[in-house]
Amino acid sequence: MVPLVAVVSGPRAQLFACLLRLGTQQAGPLQLHTGASHAARNHYEVLVLGGGSGGITMAARMKRKVGAENVAVVEPSERHFYQPIWTLVGAGAKQLSSSGRPMASVIPSGVEWIKARVTELNPDKNCIHTDNDEQISYRYLIIALGIQLHYEKIKGLPEGFAHPKIGSNYSVKTVEKTWKALQDFKEGNAVFTFPNTPVKCAGAPQKIMYLSEAYFRKTGKRSKANIIFNTSLGAIFGVKKYADALQEIIRERNLTVNYKQNLIEVRADKQEAVFENLDKPGETQVISYEMLHVTPPMGPPDVLKTSPVADAAGWVDVDKETLQHKRYPNVFGIGDCTNLPTSKTAAAVAAQSGILDRTISLIMKNQTPTKKYDGYTSCPLVTGYNRVILAEFDYKAEPLETFPFDQSKERLSMYVMKADLMPFLYWNMMLRGYWGGPAILRKLFHLGMS
Repeated sequence: MVPLVAVVSGPRAQLFACLLRLGTQQAGPLQLHTGASHAARNHYEVLVLGGGSGGITMAARMKRKVGAENVAVVEPSERHFYQPIWTLVGAGAKQLSSSGRPMASVIPSGVEWIKARVTELNPDKNCIHTDNDEQISYRYLIIALGIQLHYEKIKGLPEGFAHPKIGSNYSVKTVEKTWKALQDFKEGNAVFTFPNTPVKCAGAPQKIMYLSEAYFRKTGKRSKANIIFNTSLGAIFGVKKYADALQEIIRERNLTVNYKQNLIEVRADKQEAVFENLDKPGETQVISYEMLHVTPPMGPPDVLKTSPVADAAGWVDVDKETLQHKRYPNVFGIGDCTNLPTSKTAAAVAAQSGILDRTISLIMKNQTPTKKYDGYTSCPLVTGYNRVILAEFDYKAEPLETFPFDQSKERLSMYVMKADLMPFLYWNMMLRGYWGGPAILRKLFHLGMS
């Protein structure tokens, strides 16, 4: 796949790169993990469940705290993906190959990689079980199991992806199908969906809509495209400042947004999508499509749903300020698998990792956690091939912006950050445990303005 556009750089990009280099000077070169893929023993000081962004980040931090030999990561996957870039992969602006690396290359050197799937959590006995019949005990447990995709909850999927004209940026198996559907578009409805469940990166379902509209304009197809965003939500975005900016873009670009519409079936052979009106249960509408982008329903991993660590909805039940489990003091959660009432993003994980690091440090010393997570999360709302609105906000859905300018404006500099600088920061700083979110940058910028 050839990228549609080349990302440009400029003075702002150079400033960001300089800031990032300051952090990576202490991080050291990337080391290939060479540990065994099976547990060498059955007890660890710190056991991390999950090899995604939260799991790897916390493994790196815990390695510095208790030593690599006392930390293990349980993760069955052979590859680790930087999923935020899939928005740009689906629009042809990045290649899929740039998003993944071998799991062995991101697990901190010396940390044990237990290449297995968690099948049971037993926090009352401080142990877990895996699908290779191992029982592993721990002193401290960090749960970072992510979120589970449920394409199968939409009738006609996932088998419908075998047909053309349909894709999804949420899976490594289907993201390139989005780009193919975009390229093959001729005339008709381009439909984008948002499910009636929690999702990771809640801005992504509409980002691909804006990028598709930009692509249609670039290729002379815009007049032949009727662009529809059918969302189960009642608003375009949960933070008013950014919602207002997005509504203006929707109006200017003549996009159709239908609220409280939930995708329940895909008839891929007929190129039809069926939506239920959530305000009138049982009432459905069939829309024919020339292109369909599906955001799947999502939920907590199956292993958590019936676990003692889960709340009634199946998410890891943690204190929203400390990330410590509400009932098991030696258990902690981070990222998408938790019930933290904030948007599920990689940026949120970065901020949470710094807080959780401090929480665990104090718990290990039999002290009370003092550092509090404010719900910081970020969503770079890609509105074109060279523009981004950088939404940053907290638990209260109030803007919590890093830079000393209005981030609700579309900016080239923020696109550069999204497309090039954030992946660099992710691989070189966050996964090595040296990036706890932009709070320090926020302080520096705001001090400079005072």
